[in-house]
Amino acid sequence: MAQTRISCLWNQPDAALNYQAAVSLHSHSNRSKESLGFIQEFAEKSPILNWALKRQYKRSHVPVDLTKAYWTPPLTPELSLKTESDQIENRLGLLGLVAITDHDTIEAPLTLRAAASSREIPIALEWSVPFENAIFHLGVHNLPANRALRITSDLSAYTRVPSSRNLGDLLEMLDDLPEVLVIFNHPLWDLYGMGSEKFVQVVDRFLERYARFLHAFELNATRGCKENQRVIELSDRWQRLLISGGDRHGCEPSGAVNLTRAESFSEFADEVRAQQRSHVLFMPQYAESLTLRTMQTLLDVIREYPELEAESRRWDGRVFHADLAANNGIDRAVSSYWNGPPAFLKRIFSVIRLLENPSTRRAMARVLPGKADLELRSDVFEFSPEVVYEATL
Repeated sequence: MAQTRISCLWNQPDAALNYQAAVSLHSHSNRSKESLGFIQEFAEKSPILNWALKRQYKRSHVPVDLTKAYWTPPLTPELSLKTESDQIENRLGLLGLVAITDHDTIEAPLTLRAAASSREIPIALEWSVPFENAIFHLGVHNLPANRALRITSDLSAYTRVPSSRNLGDLLEMLDDLPEVLVIFNHPLWDLYGMGSEKFVQVVDRFLERYARFLHAFELNATRGCKENQRVIELSDRWQRLLISGGDRHGCEPSGAVNLTRAESFSEFADEVRAQQRSHVLFMPQYAESLTLRTMQTLLDVIREYPELEAESRRWDGRVFHADLAANNGIDRAVSSYWNGPPAFLKRIFSVIRLLENPSTRRAMARVLPGKADLELRSDVFEFSPEVVYEATL
């Protein structure tokens, strides 16, 4: 029998007692390329926004194609590891097991493993999996060091050209590695706006083929309660464990971790795969307004970091665009295209930065739904104070 336990630290402050460690399973460093194509897709659904965006394109001195642009999170691999470890060790008093899962790259964990102090960090990534008209994200954790580069190359080849590889063969290969965890990250997040009904149909077809190779479905701490409740229902229907995912892109540590009696990531993988046990712990920040937390992440993204290397201190040194004029396949930081950001961006960012004022933040926290609203809606996400969810496999 598989068992998922879900706890919330604000309701159960002693939830971490009798555990040895906590696992941060889904976070991003500045090695992760985050597409800006969603801006173009979102604008195309709004005539006014589409007009405004095209107007700015015309004003630009260089060709612009947001589908070929991306941003990188502000934290280095070292700072990402420290942010996640500090929360676990200082807030919960437990050993921190941290997996950094950048999009389609294992550069961050390989960089960290070069230092003796972090040699045991799992080699992990968030794999982008095209399927029909959707792209699903799978957390692939704890790749064997002697095969990690080859496996990542094979996974990336499928992402680039799905017809070049058999997805079932790749997933079966990962499943055959007993210490590897494959997690279906935010399985019900309709990233590309297909529409709920159509998207769920695609998810079901994906699971009909490949669910047997997925070891757990993620409860994502950057997604709302209603969506996570639907993930609980999805895991019940497909008889899969639930597992935590912080999905951190800014400086706030993950809003959900997994409690474990394991003392290494390989032992934790065995706990999930062989023993079929998972204890998800939502941290207090998940009880805050999701809107406010999202805006805080945006603040983290556009903030200046004097301690970083000169080229990445400002936000425009962390946003990249293909050099369409030169057509040389090189991505350049947008800071190289101007002496300073355009006036309209400065105006937008100045409004967002009002949140850095404590009084403004407190006022918004009172208006936006947060912890109290979450507790009142316990029927939406059964958080009171602990849920044991069981599924017979």
